[in-house]
Formats: sequence, structure tokens, C-alpha cells
Amino acid sequence: MFGNLGIGELIIILVIALIIFGPGKLPEVGKALGKGVNNFKKAMNGEDEEDKKAKENSAKTTEDKKELKG
Repeated sequence: MFGNLGIGELIIILVIALIIFGPGKLPEVGKALGKGVNNFKKAMNGEDEEDKKAKENSAKTTEDKKELKG
């Protein structure tokens, strides 16, 4: 249903967004939308900030243990 957006439809959406948010807020709205899509993709892939931090901490702990043994 929404899979085929052409150039005309995208221009209409952009003009409506420009009217609603104004030229000053439009970059902020785009940035927020981009971050939201990025976070959604990460969630769908199973990546999580807490998982990344846990992996980094375990890697640091492993390196620290190697230094103590050496």
C-alpha cells in the first residue's frame, strides 16, 4: 500500500511538513526521525546499548586479567 512512493508524493509530503513545522524546526524533526529509525533498526537486529556496554566491560575485564597474569 505505502511501498511505492514516487517523486510527486515525496514532494507533497515535504511541502506539508515545511508548512506544519516551518523551516527552522524541519532539520530538528528530520534528525529526530532519523534517530528513531536507527534505533528501530537496532532493536530489530537485537542490538542494544546495554548489550554493547556489557561486551565492552567484559573485554576490558579480560584485558585487565591478562595484564595481571603477565
